[in-house]
Amino acid sequence: MGSHDEPVKTTAGNSRVTAETLAEKQHEISVTEFFEKNKQVLGFDSRAKSLLMGVKEAVDNSLDACEEGEFLPDIIVKIEKLAKEEYRVSIEDNGPGIVHRAMPNVFGRLLYGSRFHAMRQSRGQQGIGISATVMFANISTGRPAHIASRIEGKDEVAWEMDIAVDTKTNRPLVTNDRAFSWPGKEHGTRIEYTTKGVYNTGRQSIFEYLKETAIVNPHARIEFHDPEGTKYVFERATETMPPKAKEIKPHPQGMEIGDMMTYSSLSEQKTVKDFLKNDFCRMTARLADEICKNGGVNPSMSPRDLGREGSMALIKGISEVKLMAPPADCLSPIGDVLIKKGLMHTLEGMRPEYYATPVSRPPKAVNGNPFTIEVGIVYGGDIPSDGQVTIMRFANRVPLLYQQGADVITKAIGEVDWRRYGLEQRGGKGIPFGPAIILVHMASTKVPFTSEGKEAIAYFPEIEEEMIAALKLCARNLKSHLNKMEKKNKTHEKFDIVQGILPDLANKISEQLGKPVPDLSRTISKIMNVVWIEPSVEKSKESRKITYTIYNYTVRPHSFMIHLQIPAECMNDTITGGPMFDSANEEGKSQWLVKDLEASSSVQISFELKGDMADTFDADDVYISGINPVMVMGAESLPGDWGIKGMKITEENDYVPDDTDDEEEEEALEDEEAEFEKEADE
Repeated sequence: MGSHDEPVKTTAGNSRVTAETLAEKQHEISVTEFFEKNKQVLGFDSRAKSLLMGVKEAVDNSLDACEEGEFLPDIIVKIEKLAKEEYRVSIEDNGPGIVHRAMPNVFGRLLYGSRFHAMRQSRGQQGIGISATVMFANISTGRPAHIASRIEGKDEVAWEMDIAVDTKTNRPLVTNDRAFSWPGKEHGTRIEYTTKGVYNTGRQSIFEYLKETAIVNPHARIEFHDPEGTKYVFERATETMPPKAKEIKPHPQGMEIGDMMTYSSLSEQKTVKDFLKNDFCRMTARLADEICKNGGVNPSMSPRDLGREGSMALIKGISEVKLMAPPADCLSPIGDVLIKKGLMHTLEGMRPEYYATPVSRPPKAVNGNPFTIEVGIVYGGDIPSDGQVTIMRFANRVPLLYQQGADVITKAIGEVDWRRYGLEQRGGKGIPFGPAIILVHMASTKVPFTSEGKEAIAYFPEIEEEMIAALKLCARNLKSHLNKMEKKNKTHEKFDIVQGILPDLANKISEQLGKPVPDLSRTISKIMNVVWIEPSVEKSKESRKITYTIYNYTVRPHSFMIHLQIPAECMNDTITGGPMFDSANEEGKSQWLVKDLEASSSVQISFELKGDMADTFDADDVYISGINPVMVMGAESLPGDWGIKGMKITEENDYVPDDTDDEEEEEALEDEEAEFEKEADE
């Protein structure tokens, strides 16, 4: 037998690999080298997808830069076909520009960025996207990217350079670095690169990505030149910039043990109490003491001594206290009015029948990161009705076009019973069928994507619950509209019959009897027995004039309130000084008092809306209080969360502004409903 020091021979005569030889082969891998060999992790896993991903990363960066510099974004995207599966792509913006010394690292170094540790909403955070695009373009064609940028200031010159990524060292390779004059460009950045790819049209195309980007970024103007030379322009729908997100501290709600251990080990606070109070948001000294008591943690110990057991105890203590929701100013949600504006501006060619009032949920937190969910639904018109509804998924104002089945948004939509809201759904689960588009947007300080490709949102119960709640609220708005339209159409038919048959019958009988034709208005009112609210809209380039004609087709006078949600940006003297106007709040929730509307008579409410948000007002969204909504055609009962004073019934059977609580108001409405049913029976 050989000695222990001799290598063991295999049957093939080769030496067996030992631990020592394995150790000699091990060496550190550059992060860039890893992504170079695993391009699919970043989303560059097919030719068509690679072309889209490059445009997406550049446009996302441009939008972030423009908003941080407080410039209304003007973005130009051009794609030129050079050869089979080879394209030249350029993206130019009007942002604040990039200082000369930072340009190489921004475009030529992975995991280099300013937003990764910032606890605030932004599109890009990982510092991977645009440098990965430069890396993939260089790998696939061997050509560097060309970057040009100019920062704001009349004495500043523009700089341009060619950049590639050294995948061994994760460092930029810069050539042709020079200053140049950029006529007509006061500030902004342009990136131009050559890449392998395939240009596709359809649902997962560059055009679709830019169209959906325009929906959730209505303040941006996006110009697109496709490989055929066709120019498309998504014009700016509003001059209103989104609110600027502010940086905050982590929120303790939903914190994981590993995160708590990391935060505590890095804390500069001397005690656990100070750690909780000063290193997290929405935390007070009283709450910190209560958490320590619930978790059995000494509030005077050092946070660096917590370890795993202490972190678990703190998380237990946090779960047993009621915390305020995360502050909303770290997020930049689109908002219900701008969601509607973006949808209307981009989908007007489909001529939808109805835009359900979008819903924005209050902020919550998952893993210490605040998030909010927004939902909008578009229904009818030329939207195809023979297939599943179209789902538009967004995260931090960025469209998600791939991996729909892996996204929590799709799962949440499938959990809602859409049959209750007027859409077909086989078995009460899964994606519904019908002429509708469902938009879901998640805004967060850190969206939990399933991969670095940022194509789908990972499943968390807290996120799914918020999405389902928002979807149901928005779906109720749709169902309310469908019910109202169905009821209105049926009543229209009844009204047409009554108005057509009775006058003819009265004329013929009067002619035969030789007597004058009787006044049928009271008879028609008794048969109809409704208060009818009919809206009309006159449109012009500058404004929209809204008129509501209110008919009392009942046998006695009524007093009530008309409630409307006016876009806050459109509130003006024309509205507040209009006839019967009563009051409005800062959110634009307004009300008009209709006093003693006599039987068989009518009255009009009229006002004018101006500004670029005027077209987001839907004249069919009318609410009423002070009268049983059962006997009203064209309006719904005032929602309880409006916080606006309604009306109440008095002993004299009159209606006056309501200063009572909700219980008394409910009793008054029940009395009125009983009286109405009695009259109907008679």
